[in-house]
Amino acid sequence: MADVVVIGSGPAGRAAAAACNDAGMGVTLVDPAPRRGWASTFGSWVDELPPAIAGTCAAAVMDRVRTRGTSEHTWPRPYAVLDNTALWKHLWRPGITEVAGRAVGAEHGPTGSTVVLKDGRRLAAGAVVDATGAARALSGGRPAHPSAQQTAVGWVFDSRTAEALCGPDEGVFMDWRPAPRTTGGWPTFLYGVHLGSDRVLLEETSLARRPALPMAMLRRRLAGRLAAAGIDVEQRLDEERVRFPVDDPLPRPGRVVPFGATAGFVHPASGFSVGRSLRRAPWLAAALAGGLATGPAMAARAAWAVLWPSDAVTAHVLRQRALRALLELPPEAVPEFFEAFFRIPEQQRAEFLTGEGSSAGTARAMTTLFGKVSWRIRRRLVLGGMTFGHPPARHGFGGEIE
Repeated sequence: MADVVVIGSGPAGRAAAAACNDAGMGVTLVDPAPRRGWASTFGSWVDELPPAIAGTCAAAVMDRVRTRGTSEHTWPRPYAVLDNTALWKHLWRPGITEVAGRAVGAEHGPTGSTVVLKDGRRLAAGAVVDATGAARALSGGRPAHPSAQQTAVGWVFDSRTAEALCGPDEGVFMDWRPAPRTTGGWPTFLYGVHLGSDRVLLEETSLARRPALPMAMLRRRLAGRLAAAGIDVEQRLDEERVRFPVDDPLPRPGRVVPFGATAGFVHPASGFSVGRSLRRAPWLAAALAGGLATGPAMAARAAWAVLWPSDAVTAHVLRQRALRALLELPPEAVPEFFEAFFRIPEQQRAEFLTGEGSSAGTARAMTTLFGKVSWRIRRRLVLGGMTFGHPPARHGFGGEIE
């Protein structure tokens, strides 16, 4: 029997498995293709990455990012794009047992759990970690309601070609200027980052929408934006397509411990989750190692407590309220909303955007933002539910895990 079975071999799953292995536990990692690489582009503020990863696994670090609501701003906060191959190697451990398979269920008893695979195999474990991302394979599956999704289409160019929109040593975090020939509809923004010394990703992004904006629309807007900047779209080297939910509810506590995007780590205002997963993996491992000395139920309870203390739940609920209010804004008001956000103090911006932010800091940033927008937007935010008191932690996180 393994001490821990981790389901999913994305960055969150690999980080959890590596941390548990480093803590001296026997680990089994389950995924349909555990050696498959990662195609997505992962970015993070440098100060939110573990130092070892920031120092060895960055494909590029931009000294500053440009933002734009209705006017341009520069944020001198270093931003990194991760080198997926280097990160994979950093998280690989020879002591981890890898199993190719798809988990479809888990059974729990007083002395441990059994993970059931689609082909009928059964894996015994002291603790089970679900890191299957939006699929939430062992954490209740997809919610019944339609999710708000972030979608994006990006094209990769050589850095000289892309320089008109993304210069050396800088990134573009959000540029809300409308793409040329965009007539109405939900607004999108330009995101631009260096992927290394010679390549740049330029991406047309819909922050969140229910239903999601289609890829074809994003592709047309991106082509128009690039053409207006004098960039020949035929010189693109590659394409990236992005789609994931940003408003999934937190799973309820139980014997399966969700981690990463499965656990609600996706930030509704940025879509980031990988940096938080990398930072929290050692905390998860320490909680499981200490809890397993007492029993499987205690291990799960300890892991839930360290990943989602009550203040973190409160901050999460506040950010979800802000997202719901944003979705209720008229499209033409969205750039003005973000213009106000880019004008609040830098520390408050960082507090709101970090997955590790406190509820007090999140509420402080939201209150300052509320004071900077027009009365027209304030009214829509209130109607959309953007309130600033501290709501109770109402997700059952204080309940018993049998």
